[in-house]
Amino acid sequence: MQIAYRGLIVTALGLSLGFAGCAGMGDSTGMGYTYKNLAVAGGSAVAGEGNTVLFKGSPLGLSGSGIKTGDALRDVKVAQTDLALVNIAQTKGSGKVRIISVVPSLDTPVCEQQTHYLSERNKGLDKMVELITVSVDTPFAQKRFATEAKIDNVTFLSDYRGGEFGKTYGLFLGGPHILARAILVVDSTNTVRYLQVTPELTQLPDMEEAFRFARSLITAS
Repeated sequence: MQIAYRGLIVTALGLSLGFAGCAGMGDSTGMGYTYKNLAVAGGSAVAGEGNTVLFKGSPLGLSGSGIKTGDALRDVKVAQTDLALVNIAQTKGSGKVRIISVVPSLDTPVCEQQTHYLSERNKGLDKMVELITVSVDTPFAQKRFATEAKIDNVTFLSDYRGGEFGKTYGLFLGGPHILARAILVVDSTNTVRYLQVTPELTQLPDMEEAFRFARSLITAS
């Protein structure tokens, strides 16, 4: 009941924030995913308690201890699509570069496009790094999304159990119970080397910059 209730909250939030589910937006065609001309955020908000991100200019308060570049990736359990728990610091890509894409909910156009971009426009990085998407969607919803989107090169991890990932990284929006939008690049020693928290929730992170940074880490090694 708790999971179902939370799902209703996220769905209601998506509608109230002006987001809409993937199915009704015409984002996908028989030829594959159709990218929209969505705004890309400039700069970064600061993660952690006392800081905010915006939704159409209105502030939403962040909760938790904020992560920043130079910090070690923090231990916290998230759920895989088979419901098994895994430490975010010890996923299958541990020991190599990882890109962690954090989205509020996969059932919104901006999050959908961010995840497709991670999967489809990484220019071969998926052969060298682990691509991860974290959201508060249930593991069942993440698995359905991956299947319908035909995405098989991204590790989906769910923070549905209590937002512990969000709180541990200072990316939790307690009121709506979702995660802020962010992109992290983690090096082979589990150090966060690149971080962007989008100041405006409805804008995409700069995925190309994250890809460039990840590639520079691989080249340097």
